[in-house]
Order: sequence, then structure tokens, then C-alpha cells
Amino acid sequence: MNVSVRLNDEDTRLIKAYADMYGITVSELIRKSVLERIEDEFDLKLYNEAIEEYKKNPVSYSLDEVEKELGL
Repeated sequence: MNVSVRLNDEDTRLIKAYADMYGITVSELIRKSVLERIEDEFDLKLYNEAIEEYKKNPVSYSLDEVEKELGL
């Protein structure tokens, strides 16, 4: 899939300079940045769901308890 993005000259220079600094293409920079943003937001969503679940049932287990339960 091809995606087109309109940028002003200042943003273009900044993005190109950043990509050059890390030795990657602008396309790779944008692709990685978008995927990282999606992953971060997904992780935050899961974290918030886990916190809500924990608030409803605040039970925690030690590492030893988990290992014993899993037979490790």
C-alpha cells in the first residue's frame, strides 16, 4: 500500500534529518513510528483493563506461588 502525506518544508527537513541521523529511510522511519505508536496504545489499553480487573479483585501472587502453580 502506498500512502501520501503532505508536509511543510520545516517538517520535511526535520523528518529527513532524523531519518538520516539513524541511517534509515523516511519511509522506514514513518512505518516504525506508526507501528510503535499503535503498540504503545494497545499496551496502555491492556494495562488499563488489567488495573480495572485488579481493582475488582485485588489478589496477587508471589513468583514462588506462580512457579508452583505452573509446575516450574
